[in-house]
Amino acid sequence: MKNRLRKRPDLSLPLPHRDVALAVPLPLPPPSSSSSAPASSSAISTNISAAKSLSELERVNRIGSGAGGTVYKVIHTPTSRPFALKVIYGNHEDTVRRQICREIEILRSVDHPNVVKCHDMFDHNGEIQVLLEFMDQGSLEGAHIWQEQELADLSRQILSGLAYLHRRHIVHRDIKPSNLLINSAKNVKIADFGVSRILAQTMDPCNSSVGTIAYMSPERINTDLNHGRYDGYAGDVWSLGVSILEFYLGRFPFAVSRQGDWASLMCAICMSQPPEAPATASQEFRHFVSCCLQSDPPKRWSAQQLLQHPFILKATGGPNLRQMLPPPRPLPSAS
Repeated sequence: MKNRLRKRPDLSLPLPHRDVALAVPLPLPPPSSSSSAPASSSAISTNISAAKSLSELERVNRIGSGAGGTVYKVIHTPTSRPFALKVIYGNHEDTVRRQICREIEILRSVDHPNVVKCHDMFDHNGEIQVLLEFMDQGSLEGAHIWQEQELADLSRQILSGLAYLHRRHIVHRDIKPSNLLINSAKNVKIADFGVSRILAQTMDPCNSSVGTIAYMSPERINTDLNHGRYDGYAGDVWSLGVSILEFYLGRFPFAVSRQGDWASLMCAICMSQPPEAPATASQEFRHFVSCCLQSDPPKRWSAQQLLQHPFILKATGGPNLRQMLPPPRPLPSAS
């Protein structure tokens, strides 16, 4: 039986490639210009806390796990203060370990009310452990937030943290509901910001195992789009738009399962029209989502611009979209 000819041989998508030796999806930001020089082992060792400090942390229970490691709730016994302790999987080569430690030092310099704080790090028996701010209500994964006022406030908080990271030239690359944490005071914070620069340098962004494909932008998945250029900041905004629309709908906004196979997800994200908010939503919210989910990356609004969007401003009593748009042109007279 003869092989069937492809109807559209020009349509192709790159298959994901995972290098197990490099698959260490530790959430780390890209390097700043000041940290580009390689660090010596002695310099790194001075930045790692003594093991005796780790002994002051009492593990309470496991609160999360993934491909990169396991997160535990711990108590600092001298102060009774809760923290989250992320234990990174694997024993890494010295070069990789030095890079990881240098990147964690960058994380420790990040300070914003909508970004989870990285307090300290430990190198314990060859295992890297990171001490993080504890968020007592966990992640927003599975949350259904249909009230627009509440969703606007949540979006404002996420955008504030994202704009801060972008101003510091830190790209998240894995914005999704499970990386958005909330506490009992209703403060929303971005966790796992940035990705390992080691992976970013050794893998093509499209084929990287870092990040969740369900929330990736089309041009990150398919390098044939956008002339092969990938803008990480615009990619973060796309991921934010998918997450916010998922909160509103109470389900993944594409017509496939979020846990579906790679091929189905890639086809849905790269070949279909971007999802839209339903007609029952307000004009402001529908426009906000469309500003995030533009197929053409340069047309997406930046995080800073989105902070000034009427949907966000409406939550604080700002003008609505109709007030900010120019008035319609008058129809020509029938003379």
